[in-house]
Amino acid sequence: MTQISQEILSRFQVRKTKKQKTAFISFLLPKIRAMGYSPEVETCGMFKSRNIVVGDIKNANIVFSAHYDTCAAMPVPNFIMPQNILFTVLYSLILAIPVFIIAFAVSFTAAYLTSSPVVSSISAMAVCILLIYLMLFGKANRHTANDNTSGVITLLEIMAALPHELRYKAAFVFFDNEEAGLLGSAAFRKMHRTEMENKLLFNFDCVSDGDNFLFVMSKKAAAQHSENIRKCVPLCNGKNTVFSLSNRTFYPSDQMHFPVGIGVAAFKKGPFGLYIGRIHTNRDIVFDFSNIEFIRDSMISVMYNM
Repeated sequence: MTQISQEILSRFQVRKTKKQKTAFISFLLPKIRAMGYSPEVETCGMFKSRNIVVGDIKNANIVFSAHYDTCAAMPVPNFIMPQNILFTVLYSLILAIPVFIIAFAVSFTAAYLTSSPVVSSISAMAVCILLIYLMLFGKANRHTANDNTSGVITLLEIMAALPHELRYKAAFVFFDNEEAGLLGSAAFRKMHRTEMENKLLFNFDCVSDGDNFLFVMSKKAAAQHSENIRKCVPLCNGKNTVFSLSNRTFYPSDQMHFPVGIGVAAFKKGPFGLYIGRIHTNRDIVFDFSNIEFIRDSMISVMYNM
């Protein structure tokens, strides 16, 4: 692992507030320049997302991306099963139950105290809005090894290992505001719509906890690049790869905005399919560097074959 990756893992796992992001950007930019790249910060979109862009987006063959913002701490994990959409929906509904119970209790209390249906309704809405706000903008999760410090480090490890003769083929983007609803990548897509229309993009989100790598490909990405990517992914003891089309797999991350987008994530395997657990909680502490090495070597192989 490079020194910059070690520093991020030990010092910069919290990147949620504007101040925390500014500190991270101030740390990261000179480190990237020291590797021989020319980074810039693009501020765009309604929420002023600060995307860190490295390389020539227009002329690169591939764009590699990961979101650098981090989430609020939650009492239960954001549990994801991308190939079992029914379970994912049911889990989301179960998580919503406490919100509705609290809202109902507040609404009932307000109605009892005031005898006003208007006050009761407003109280329930206010509670729902407050709880949603806390989930999005509450206290920062201090442990983000997998989501998405792993993706940030993957980009940096690819950058460090990429031979100089291949660097012109690659561009890198560290997206802001993914946790707020993929806002940074949406703003980037709008800003670079023409350049990204037929550009292959790999997005790394939660890649350090699990031995099963899922490549979620848009229909266009699969048609144009699936054969080459499958050929370039190395055989590795203990690591498995699964390729799936995005219309059959739900993995909500930044690749969803791009016509030739591929999302890459690491999963554990359970009785009901591949899953990610622990993220958005203080249990997000698993960082298997062999996963990052696996992705790094795969992506460099893809670059050689572009």
